[in-house]
Formats: sequence, structure tokens, C-alpha cells
Amino acid sequence: MSEKKKGFSLAIIGCVFWGLSGNVAQDLFEQAHIGPMWLVGVRLLGAGTLLVTWSHLTLPTAKVKALKTRAYLPRLVCFALLGMIPSQLTYFLAIKHGNASSATILQFLGPLFIIIYLALKQLQWPRRVDIISIVVALAGTTLLVTNGNLNQLALEPLGLFWGIMAGVSQASYTLLPSKLLASFDAKLVVGWAMIIGGLCFIPTLITTKVAALSWLNLAEIGFIIVFGTMLSYLFYLKSTSYIAPATTGMLSAFEPLTASLVGLGLGTVHFTLIGILGACLVLSTAFLQSLASK
Repeated sequence: MSEKKKGFSLAIIGCVFWGLSGNVAQDLFEQAHIGPMWLVGVRLLGAGTLLVTWSHLTLPTAKVKALKTRAYLPRLVCFALLGMIPSQLTYFLAIKHGNASSATILQFLGPLFIIIYLALKQLQWPRRVDIISIVVALAGTTLLVTNGNLNQLALEPLGLFWGIMAGVSQASYTLLPSKLLASFDAKLVVGWAMIIGGLCFIPTLITTKVAALSWLNLAEIGFIIVFGTMLSYLFYLKSTSYIAPATTGMLSAFEPLTASLVGLGLGTVHFTLIGILGACLVLSTAFLQSLASK
């Protein structure tokens, strides 16, 4: 297999795992009556422990210890509290109050908020392609949540709110760790950020009474931790070693595509032609940004 095909395969598999984890989370919310905060806490602690263990086994000890020094620890904690926790929690809340398909699509609004943030920070107008991306994203979101009827929402208000917040949180998740990732292995940074974030949910994990979980429920939780978090992240990250980051960014559209197709197959989501057009417009912003950077 050529390096290009290997990169494509890793990126697509990682995004498919991400998309499937959204459908699995939706099933847990509906069938096992598990709350988003409980599931986020378990996911962060479980996946974080696996990533940190992986890092300790494969990275030099000095590099692992350096992350926890006074020079980097405040940035790591900031990333965990302002990037990791919001991105995970808003995404699962969007699934809980909406569905996995709409949550993954609305999360694609993240680049829009990055564009706005950078324009304000640099005090200059966005590029022409950025303005086009904003207009396309807003038009797509409007069509997606209204199905073309502006007098009513096709999505629950809370589902829409948390979906948009997931996009905002995805932007902060992308921007905050840039300096850390320039100095350390990404799985080490993300792993420790997950553990730090997961510790904040310990009170919820201790006090929440969860009904008896079936073997299927336990398998679903395991899938979210191992495949939907750790392996999906590692595959997606590894793909950038073989293909350009811009290409990887475009292939991330397989995440909402997977969640939508599975949702349609299970009958948990229904799209009109207008809704499908809106989803395509939102997802197209990733292609616009990737082509512009190329």
C-alpha cells in the first residue's frame, strides 16, 4: 500500500470511528439512560489513561516529565479546562438534546469561529475565502435546522444551542494547545488534558446512580473509549504523516457522514432534501478552507 493510500485509510477510519461513537453515545442516552456528564467523565479518564500509558511506553522519560514542569503545566491545565472539557461536554449534550448526526454537523462550525477570532485578534478583515466560508456556513446551518421553513425549527432548541456551542468549543480546542503541540508529542498532551479534565467529573461519577448496565451497554462504553476516542485520535493524527493536513481536514467530513448514514439506517434521524443541502453547505466549509490553505 502506498503512503498516500495509507494516509487516506487512516484518516477515514479514524473519522468513521468518531462518527460511530456519536451514534453509540446516543443509544446509551436513550436506552441505558446514562447522563452526558457521567459518560464524558468515564470517556476522558479512560481514554486519557490509555494515551498517557502509551506515551510513557514509547516516549523518552525526560520528554514526559518536562510537560509537568512549571513552564508548561499552566498551559496544560488551561487546555484541559477551557478546551478539552467544553469540546467533549457540549458535543455529548448536543447529541443528548438532538441527535448524533446534527451534533457532528454543527461541530463543523468550528472553523467559522476560528476565522472570526483571528480576524478580531489581528484587527483585519478575513480573507475573501473566509468570508465566503462564513456565509456558506450560516446559510447551511439555517437550512439544516429549519428544513427551509423559517417559522419553525427542525431541531430541538437545546440541540441547536449545544450544537453551536460544540462548534465554539471545537475552535478553542484547536487554538489552545498550539504551543504545547509544538514542543510535545500530541498524544501525551491530549492524554494528560483528558485525565485533568476527567478528574473534574469525579464528583459526578461518585454521586450518580447508574442503572444496571447490560453487557451491550458496557461494550458500547468500551467502544467509545477505545475506538471512538483513543484509536480514532491516533489514526487521524498518524494520517498527517502520509498526507497533507489540508487533505486530512477534508476527509474529516467522514465523521458527520458516518453518523448521518448510521442514523438514517437506524431510523433515529430524518433529513429532507433541504436539510441535506444545509448539511452539505456546512461541511463544504472544510473543503473551502483546505483548498485555500493549499
